[in-house]
Amino acid sequence: MTLTRRPTIRAPRAWPLLGHAWPLLRDPLRFVQSLPAYGDVVWIRLGPARAALVCDPQLTSAVLLDDRTFDKGGLLVERGREVVGNGVGTCPHDEHQRQRRLARPAFHPARLPHYAEGMRRQIATVLGRWRDGREIDVLDEMLTLTGGTVVEAMFAATSLPPRTLATALDDFATVLAGIYRRMFLPAPLDRVPLPGNLRYRAARNRLRRTVGDLVADYRRTGTDRGDILSVLVGSDGPGFTDDEIHDQVVTLFLAGTESAASVLAWALHVLGERPDLEDRLHREVDALSGDLPGPGDLPSLDLTGRIVTETLRVYPPGWLFTRRTTAATRLGEHDIPAGTTVAFSPYLMHHRADLFDDPERFDPDRWDGTSAGPPARGVFIPFGAGARKCLGDTFAMTEATLALAAITRRWRLRPVPGRPVRRTVDTTLRPRGLRMRLEAR
Repeated sequence: MTLTRRPTIRAPRAWPLLGHAWPLLRDPLRFVQSLPAYGDVVWIRLGPARAALVCDPQLTSAVLLDDRTFDKGGLLVERGREVVGNGVGTCPHDEHQRQRRLARPAFHPARLPHYAEGMRRQIATVLGRWRDGREIDVLDEMLTLTGGTVVEAMFAATSLPPRTLATALDDFATVLAGIYRRMFLPAPLDRVPLPGNLRYRAARNRLRRTVGDLVADYRRTGTDRGDILSVLVGSDGPGFTDDEIHDQVVTLFLAGTESAASVLAWALHVLGERPDLEDRLHREVDALSGDLPGPGDLPSLDLTGRIVTETLRVYPPGWLFTRRTTAATRLGEHDIPAGTTVAFSPYLMHHRADLFDDPERFDPDRWDGTSAGPPARGVFIPFGAGARKCLGDTFAMTEATLALAAITRRWRLRPVPGRPVRRTVDTTLRPRGLRMRLEAR
């Protein structure tokens, strides 16, 4: 069968030379939400490059479940590989099964209680520094909190100096913003020594050095320290190379720090605007027996978990993903040539009015199991789906649930008047300018 290379439906209002780069930089969420009106697969243009953006949940599910045809790749993933390399989250199909098999033991359910105890220690450390009446940058505080929990889970016996951790967090913020911006740069321009390019490369190189030093230390000792890096270094049989371990560590640090911090910051923002929901959450966390919640309290944190889930729906950290086709194929009635960038957006799926009732309303009770059944495939996808679903989804949910419960058990966070909160949209979706005042409970 001969497949046509002519796009079926093009998104309107492409600029000469730039294509749709301007709306994707200026207001990307609004842009992707406008596309279903034109079809279930819509072609967009980024400079000379084209991408097919999937707007239909069933077709999105088809992309996610056929990871051989729709392989990890495309404009966003290829830029991401500059930072995370070929880790389990970005490696091509022919490497994925081996990498996932080697990394999976680090996330065995039996290890989760141990990780959760480390989470509780790190949460207690951050909250212990808070003072009544102090104004905080919520995202910065959540990055410190989640950075500490992920560092403890990955390097349990290694204490990263606070300055090293803070530098690593700053570097991640720099490279995350850079990945998205560089998606729009032609290859020659991303090597020009402009300030943004120089900051990006310096941050990326520092991260590689930091992780490389840690891996070398673990290789020298050869002992299982009960943490994630020990699993990655000590895999049975032909295991990861040092470069591959670096890529896994950076991938896990990125997912467990930046994404979890964004979810927590958005959840606290919502609670600050919704005293009715905050009061309900306080009743749940106040019923716990200990000072700070631990892994044994997770079954009692039903509302807390639903608030985290609803935050993932309304503010999914990973709002856009790309794949690349390895062969000519079809999506619905659309012919997709080999080598095509195929994009899909969890944000778009999560905000469709035909898929979620009143989608702009933050309602954790939509997840209580009484109002409707579970979403269909391709509808709720904050962690992806299929063989490439995020390995650390349970870790992330546990981290965010315990942290949110601990924070709201001790503190109220009040919005600071006159400080508007804006959405920063690049590789992740996170709040900017979210400053809140601490009130001890």
